[in-house]
Parts: sequence; structure tokens; C-alpha cells
Amino acid sequence: MAQSRDTSPSLRRPHPRQNAVRGGSAATVVFEALRKAIVEGQLADGLPLRQDDLARQFRTSRIPVREAISRLEEQGLAKSQRFKGAVVAGLSAAELSEIYDFRALVEPEVMRRAVTHLTPGLLDDAESYFDKMESTSDMRDWAELNRTFHAKLYEPSGLTYHLDALQRAMDKVHRYLAIDFLGREAVSKSNADHRMICQACRAGDADRAAELTRSHVRAASAALQAQIMRNR
Repeated sequence: MAQSRDTSPSLRRPHPRQNAVRGGSAATVVFEALRKAIVEGQLADGLPLRQDDLARQFRTSRIPVREAISRLEEQGLAKSQRFKGAVVAGLSAAELSEIYDFRALVEPEVMRRAVTHLTPGLLDDAESYFDKMESTSDMRDWAELNRTFHAKLYEPSGLTYHLDALQRAMDKVHRYLAIDFLGREAVSKSNADHRMICQACRAGDADRAAELTRSHVRAASAALQAQIMRNR
């Protein structure tokens, strides 16, 4: 799935040595900065991750950069190509569909488990994102608000392994939401879905909340697939 290609990305990042003093290794600082840039779409699919360039930019040696890139590869955000080295990993239509199939299996069960632990205060917190999502015209903001909204609903489930797997899945698709790949009509539908999910949660109806979540994920997948077909 192609995006416009950056040739000399400039990452907003903390100085790795300063963070190492506060308890984070240089490799972790580089990893977190690169992960954020990839997830948010700052680094385009297929962009080479040149160790020498990144080491100069982060003012560190190649060793932490190499370790950071290895961690990105483990999470599917980077991949090694023959003669090119590591590049930002893009997603094919089939891979995108598989990720959403996975989410449609996992997220409803996480939502079902979370419902019994959602307090009125937690729901108030989640619902505070409604107006922000509906009023923003910046898809990067919407994508981040959307992700935070779901995270707040799912966290009380206590299913840490599921939540970690979902975070990795979201890391892979987040950039496509942030560049308005979903489409405005689908965004409006998504916002309406959010309200219905919260209504089911307030009613304590775990089965309905789970089913609405499944439909919500399926609708997002269909919208992305339709957009892919239009872009061909």
C-alpha cells in the first residue's frame, strides 16, 4: 500500500544519552522514536532505515540503532530487504484484511470482559472523546483519539496479553487511519458506533457491547478495503 515517500526524515526525538541517564537505554529511545514516527505515518512505507544516518541523527553509535531496528522488525513495523537493508514495512490488502479479522475475533471478547468492570467514571472519561472526534478535521488527531477511546474501554478487562496483541495490531494499521485512508463517511459511521457501544456498556449489556464492537471493526475493515479498490 503506497504512500508518498520521505527521503530524509527528521524525527522529533529526545536525546538518547539524556534518556539513558533517566533510566532508558539509547536503544529504547531510538526504538520508541522510530516506532512513533512509523505508527503516525511520519515515515512512509518502504522508506530505508539507514543505520549510519539514524546514528548521526540520534547522536549515538550504530549499535543502539541496530537493536532498535531489530525490535521494529519483531513487531512487524520494519523488514529487511536484500541489497536495501531494513525499510519501513507496509501492508498489502491481504495483510490488512487479516489484521482486521484478528481484531474482530479478539476485541469483542475484550469488550465483553471489560463491561462488568467499567464504572460510570471510566465511561464518562471514554465518552469525553466523542465531541473531540466528531469536531476534528485532522485525521491524525481523530486516529489518536479513536485509539485512546478504545483503549480506555478495553483496559478494565484485565486481559493484558490480549491488550498487548491488540496494541501491536493497531500499530500496523494506525498510519492508514491517520492519512485519511478510511474515508469521511466511514469516520462518521465509526463515531456513531462509539456512542452505541458506550450505551450498551452503561446498560451493562456485555453481549450487545461485544456484538457492536465486532460490527464496528468489520465496518472499518470494509471501508479500508473499499478505499484500496478505489485507489487501484
